[in-house]
Order: sequence, then structure tokens, then C-alpha cells
Amino acid sequence: MPNPELIRIVDGIARDKAIEREQVYTDIEQAVASGLRKHFNTEDTTEFGVTLDRTTGDISVARQGQVLPLSVMGRIGAQTVKQVMIQLIRQDERGAIYDEYQSKVGQIVTGTVARFEGPTMIVNLGRPEGIMPRSEQIPGEQHQVGERIQALIMEVRDTPSAIKIILSRSHPELIRRLFEREVPEVGERTIEIKALAREPGHRTKIAVSSIDTKVDAVGACVGVRGSRIKNIVEELGGEKIDIVRWNESSQILISNALKPAEVTEVSLCFELGRATVVVNDDQLSLAIGKRGQNVRLAARLTGWDVDILTPKEFQEGTARLHATLKTIEGVTQDMVDKIIAMGLIDVRDVEEVGAEPLKEELQLEEELAVMVVERCGEEAKLVTIEQEAKKAADARARASGASFFGNAPAVEAAAGERGIDGLATAATSPAESVEAATEEPAGESDRMPGANEATEGASPEVVVHDMSSTTPEDAPSPEEAAMQGMPKHSPAGPVLTDENEDRAALAQGREPPSAE
Repeated sequence: MPNPELIRIVDGIARDKAIEREQVYTDIEQAVASGLRKHFNTEDTTEFGVTLDRTTGDISVARQGQVLPLSVMGRIGAQTVKQVMIQLIRQDERGAIYDEYQSKVGQIVTGTVARFEGPTMIVNLGRPEGIMPRSEQIPGEQHQVGERIQALIMEVRDTPSAIKIILSRSHPELIRRLFEREVPEVGERTIEIKALAREPGHRTKIAVSSIDTKVDAVGACVGVRGSRIKNIVEELGGEKIDIVRWNESSQILISNALKPAEVTEVSLCFELGRATVVVNDDQLSLAIGKRGQNVRLAARLTGWDVDILTPKEFQEGTARLHATLKTIEGVTQDMVDKIIAMGLIDVRDVEEVGAEPLKEELQLEEELAVMVVERCGEEAKLVTIEQEAKKAADARARASGASFFGNAPAVEAAAGERGIDGLATAATSPAESVEAATEEPAGESDRMPGANEATEGASPEVVVHDMSSTTPEDAPSPEEAAMQGMPKHSPAGPVLTDENEDRAALAQGREPPSAE
């Protein structure tokens, strides 16, 4: 019997669930066959034949060639058909979602933050939900429920409970996809992203090149007045992006990758995969970057281990290597020059690379190559001992410096984090120390020390003495003090030198007397 209503139902299911119409027809046939087997209490899957006419919606049933009316199933059979149909449609929907998003792995999708399950963010992508673990979120980035976000599809997992779509905003590939969307030349492959290194939430370095000599790769990625790169930075919450010009020469590429620092020299050691970069003293902090971020990203971008040295350090290393090699019988100046040209600029480098590369590159006898490595190894041990001794001396200097400048925990913490320079910076701010001390409430244990109290480790430039406002009898007059070269005494306050008067005035928000 024609059943147009069934045809409309099939069309609706196929449209809503994104399932092929033919698959829905097949599911109905399988569900009806399951209901018949349930009714007749048989497990033989070949016993019943069910055919659904795709044009009229008519369902015909046969048992071993004998035609049966569909109503023969009864209530229990019909209930079985319903349950099986729901199960099959659900499986088809899962399969459709898996196939759809599996083909989108590595692409950007847009969704809405649905909720948070602990640190994991659940994103509504339409029919399915995406999962963004804490490890795939940008550090420090905060999202609100209902906020629209863009993320990279990293993986699609078919688990028994559900299809899990793993999203990421911290993956480096997200940067590549954003550039393909914002920069047409990248999307059209006129500009190629050759390498990419990222520390999510902080900084990204991206190396680009153009296959068209008329197109400037860096300028096209930046855009007019930075319009293109600005959109990407805003999408990433202010993450800094450095665009580096690609070069097939590793030396030039490494120099470009360390921008904004100016590089003086790059020495490559292919045996160790290491690049020794020389920069002037005033460029050292720029080359290393905050907490080593610049050199770390440059190393990942170029694929080389990057060591940053000053000219003095480079010269000391090569001079020591030269002096060590010259003590070995059979080693000529030409051999020394070739060893340094191999990128081995330190005795430890020679020990690490071993004898085999020296034999091949310098055409040395095995005995001489082994002797060179052994001699450099002995010298490397001395270098290590000297460095450890220097570190110990620096640590003692920091400790004594912290004691001299008040032994304050804040100063020690600053010294530990920033080294000797940091200690000097923290210790040469007496006005700040005075201000902090005067704001501290006085008590039995933490009050400012009096004039006659000993302050262990306190700096005389920092401490403000608490004295009586009355002039002591044995205190000299201002005229006598001036004649004796002693500090002036003020009846209204503590004994202060001119320099400390200035600091105390600054701490109290007044103009220093010396400025008057």
C-alpha cells in the first residue's frame, strides 16, 4: 500500500540528522526484519525479506518466499521496530558526524562556549560538542559562557559514549590557518609559510617566503599599517608575532630569526647540529629575550641548537682551544683553523663531537684524532671546574651583597632572579626602602630600630633613626658640627646627612632640600 507519509518522514530524518536518504530506507528495512524475527522468535537473518519502495513508501514482507501482511508482527514486534530504528539512526548520526569532522582535522571551526567541566571547556559546534582541555587553551586566556571562539580541530575520537572532537587554541597550526584566512597570498600559496614556532599566549615566530619575486612576503603578511597581522594578534588575545624572512642559508636564517637583535657572526657545527651566534654586549639581552624566549623560539624555528656568546666569550673559547691543540704534537695551524671552521669553538665541543668526524674532515690518522679528543677532554674538565668555582664565588658575592644592603628577603629574591645586576638595582633604591619602612606599623617585634639599637645587617643609607625631638646635652651645636665635619642635628627630627635628608624627603613626598 502506498505510504507517502513515510517518504516525508524519511526526508525529514535525512535532512535533520545529515544522513543519506538511502541509509534511512535501509535502516527501516533492517528494523522491520528485526521486528519480524522478534515476533516469530527466530534468529535466522535470512528468513525474512523486507523491501521498501523508495517511490511510494510501500513495505512488502516475505517469509521464505511467502508474502506476509505487515500487520502480522503485532504490538511487540512493532515496539522492536521502533527501538531498533532509534538505535540505527543514532549510529548513522554518529557516523555522519565522525566523517564530517574527521575531514576537517587541521582546520579552524567557530563555536560557542557552552560550559566548563572543571578546567575543560565545552564548545557548542552545532550538532556536536567540542572539547578543549586545559592543555590546549592559551595560558592566561579567559572565556565566558556564550562567547564565540575559533579553534583548531586536532583530533576526532569515536568512543562508545560519544564522538569527541578535540579542539585547540594553543597548537602552532592555528597560526598557519589564521594566516591563510587573513592573508590571501598565503591562502593562494603565493607566499609559503616555511617554518613556525610558538609559545602560546606569549610569542610566535613565523618564517615566510614568496614564490613571486614581485611579492614581498613579510610586507604582505603584515598588511597596510599592520592591518592583516593586527586581526590575527587580536584573535590570539595580544600574542606577539614575529614575521621572519626565510633564507635557504642557515646562517642568514638564524640571524633573521634572532631579530630584533643584531648578529655579528654565526658559526655552524653540522656534527652537533649547533649554531654558535656572536652578538655584541649591548645586543645580548635582546638576542636571548625574556626568560630565554627569543633564542628558544629561534632554535625551534630554524631547527638548530643556538648558543649565544659575546665577542669576548667567543674569543676566549677559540683562544683556549687553539692553545690546547698547539700543545699536541702533529697538529698544525691549518688543522686548528679547520677545526674552528667546523664550528668547534670550544674544547668541550671537540670532546663532544668525537674522533670520527675529525678523521673524515681533516684526514687525520686515528691515533692523532683520538689524542686531540682526549686532550680537549682533559681541558674541558678544567673548564668545568673553573666555571663551578666562578659560580660559587658569584653566589658568595651575592650573599655578602645582600647582607651589606640590609639582608632583606625581597633583595635576596631579586638577586636570585636577576643576578648581580638585579641585586644592584634593588639595592640602589634607598628612597623606596625608606618609604616602605616608614609605612610599616610599629610593634614590639617589627618596629623601626631606635638610635641606640643595633640593626644586624642594616644599611646606614636605608635606616631612618628614631630619636627624641629634644637636643641632647652632649650634642654639638650646628656651628661646632660644621667645624668638626659632623652631620647637622635638627631639633625637630633625627640625625641625617644631606644625602639622607634628600631620601627622607622623597619618601615623605616632599621636595629634597638639595633641590631648593
